[in-house]
Amino acid sequence: MTTQNYADLVQADRVHTSLYTCPEIFEVEMRKIFENTWVWVAHESEVPEAGSYKNTFIGKQPVIVVRDRKGEIRVLLNRCRHRCATVCEGKKGKTQSFVCPYHGWAFGLDGSLRSVPYEASYGPEGLDKSKLPLPGLRVESYQGMVFATFRDDLCSLSDWLGPAKKWMDLFMKQGAGFGISVPGEQRFRFPGNWKIQLENTTDAYHFPLVHKSFLTTLDPQALKTFSFMEGDGFVEDLGNGHSVMVMIPELVDLEADLDKIIPDRFRDLADDLRAEGYDDLTVRKIVRAVGGTGFNLNIFPNIACSMAFFRVLRPVSVEETEIHHAVINMKNGPVIANQMRLRLHEYFQGPLGFGTPDDGEAWCRVQAGVHASGKTEEDKWLMVNRGLPIETVGVDGPRSDLTAETGMRAAYRQWQKMMGA
Repeated sequence: MTTQNYADLVQADRVHTSLYTCPEIFEVEMRKIFENTWVWVAHESEVPEAGSYKNTFIGKQPVIVVRDRKGEIRVLLNRCRHRCATVCEGKKGKTQSFVCPYHGWAFGLDGSLRSVPYEASYGPEGLDKSKLPLPGLRVESYQGMVFATFRDDLCSLSDWLGPAKKWMDLFMKQGAGFGISVPGEQRFRFPGNWKIQLENTTDAYHFPLVHKSFLTTLDPQALKTFSFMEGDGFVEDLGNGHSVMVMIPELVDLEADLDKIIPDRFRDLADDLRAEGYDDLTVRKIVRAVGGTGFNLNIFPNIACSMAFFRVLRPVSVEETEIHHAVINMKNGPVIANQMRLRLHEYFQGPLGFGTPDDGEAWCRVQAGVHASGKTEEDKWLMVNRGLPIETVGVDGPRSDLTAETGMRAAYRQWQKMMGA
């Protein structure tokens, strides 16, 4: 399959099923997309001090996110320069150095090679250790979100994010003035292509059906809030594959209209916060933050800021994807407020919650269905044209109604651009 063929697999209103099933396409995606753009790797709070590290992947390449002794966050390839063994295995933790378990080569937190056992065997002058560090990637951050890229000639992270930055600013107001921290995450895998999950984040069309069981558990006030399909929401293309889905417009800016009545489900929390000595304005900010934002933001290719949590996707193979649901807390905020955020996260995103299991079932069914390729070439295409006839030009790009597949089209335009490059 040629480069030109890849670009032809995406059209303005549809995409080809081979994008979900072809191993060759998957391998090219890892090179042309994940190794050629900014990829989210961590939130700064996950590596809070010198020696703090997190293991993750960029595409299929294992990397270590670590804060060095000078406080700089680095992203290093997790591969010894000697015989390629990984030098760090824990998911998260703290260390003084990275030592290869195979032959004992030791690397500093900045990736520099510090010591080699029996170095005399390399001759009188030994090794030039300065030429054998753990390779480091280019790293930039925005709003505490850490991104890395293999490319030194790529545009700045700020330029790459573009209009998505203002939505990231709004999303971080969930800190309620305390800032944001990520205390933990839930990980799971599903038998499906990574782009299925990418599509889901700005797809409100599925919500009333797939999450019907969740809606039946809500009190009348909450049900009114989550019955947003007939409201004034929208989906907008933000460029570079990014998109935003606004479901609850009145909760886009969590610091606006704080004088509104506190919902019944949060009144006990508000009373407890006042009892702890917080003034009324702070209480209202905290309570509003606990409930999360009214939008989902997709940052191409692997991170979503989704109402009240981070959803990170990791491609494993053409038909397997790993998902990380990262809990968001108020950094050093009230314990009772953070506990409630965690309970709400468990209620929907948790493994026994109402949202994740239902979403996962839908994703699995999509992957199963794409193998029913039919008899004709026309049978091999999926529709992404919902909302296209009524699409308008928004503030930052194409915009359509809340049920539209504008976010999917945004991602696939970027996919087409990068895969055809």
